[in-house]
Amino acid sequence: MKFVDEVSITVKAGDGGNGCMSFRREKFIPKGGPDGGDGGDGGSIYLEVADNCNTLVDYRYTRRFNARRGENGRGKDCTGAKGEDMFLPVPIGTTVIDAGTQEIIGDLTEPGQRLLVAQGGFHGLGNTRYKSSVNRAPRQTSQGSLGDQRDLKLELKVLADVGLLGLPNAGKSTLIRAISAAKPKVADYPFTTMVPNLGVVDVGQLRSFVIADIPGVIAGAAEGAGLGTRFLKHLSRTRLLLHLVDMAPPDGGDPAESVETIIHELGKFSPSLTMRERWLVLNKCDQLMEDEQQAILDDVVEKLEWEGPVFVISAAERQGTEELAKAAMNWLDERVQRLEDDEEYAAEMAGLDKAIEDEARAHIQSLDDRRAQRKQGLLDNEDDEDDTDDDDEDGPEIIYVR
Repeated sequence: MKFVDEVSITVKAGDGGNGCMSFRREKFIPKGGPDGGDGGDGGSIYLEVADNCNTLVDYRYTRRFNARRGENGRGKDCTGAKGEDMFLPVPIGTTVIDAGTQEIIGDLTEPGQRLLVAQGGFHGLGNTRYKSSVNRAPRQTSQGSLGDQRDLKLELKVLADVGLLGLPNAGKSTLIRAISAAKPKVADYPFTTMVPNLGVVDVGQLRSFVIADIPGVIAGAAEGAGLGTRFLKHLSRTRLLLHLVDMAPPDGGDPAESVETIIHELGKFSPSLTMRERWLVLNKCDQLMEDEQQAILDDVVEKLEWEGPVFVISAAERQGTEELAKAAMNWLDERVQRLEDDEEYAAEMAGLDKAIEDEARAHIQSLDDRRAQRKQGLLDNEDDEDDTDDDDEDGPEIIYVR
């Protein structure tokens, strides 16, 4: 199945049915009076989180959705039938944005959650409604109101407790295979992961968390290079970031510099994202002797002035992976407990989440505006040379829909 994480659709709720003007006309019943019924309400459109849906690919082919209108009223006080409501399935983690105002209409983060995105029109009134003591035979009705029409932008951000962050070939896919049942593609070339992969890590009875393998980030990713901001945004909803670093990169690069590259891109994408809890995980230790491992570890910690947790593992040989998973589970449990007990901490975390979402959305919108201006000839490429346009990139497994 293709992974689509951003689409634009148009929804049109059903119009309300018109009221009917009718008079009762039966043999031997003089002056029967008005008997025109009301119309039916138009159908509304809802977005609903579906358990069996994990991509927005269905909305790549069908972009417009119309709910049924209400039926017109009829004689003999018959009310028109209500238009059937329409429910559009979306994956959990979908953000709904009004394309015209850029206003966030809602965030679907719970199973079965529903969001009204287009209200159906109100029914018209039949002439029976206008009968009074001074108006015994009204010839007045009302039309049904129009249903809402909206252009929507749907953005999918995977929901995971832990996110894997790092340069291509740092070993993220190998790690998620080692600690969960997920089977992402693993190969010895960059960008083997083209879509986010989710895995459930089981660390004991009734203790588990969801981990996300985010495609590799490279220098310039915040400006669209490589896979660009397509997947940086998926990191915004994780609670803990595991920053994987290759201890023995094939090109002989400095592991500390690779960490700084990623931190720089995170800061450009969302400064608040750098404040998220982040652990340093030095991978591929099986390729080095113990004294070499310690020397690299000391060098990286010193250069980065790292004060957070540091783990040395080999995802391929599953050395240290179990300890890493247990430590992450313990941290998540402690976080949940602290959110319940400490209101100040809960407010701080809620503010951080909102800041990350706002900064990420503003950054992506800025890139979109600059690309649009450049395509219209309003922006010189020389003035925007760092903004790599990735709209024309084709991947074997991903489709990016605007």
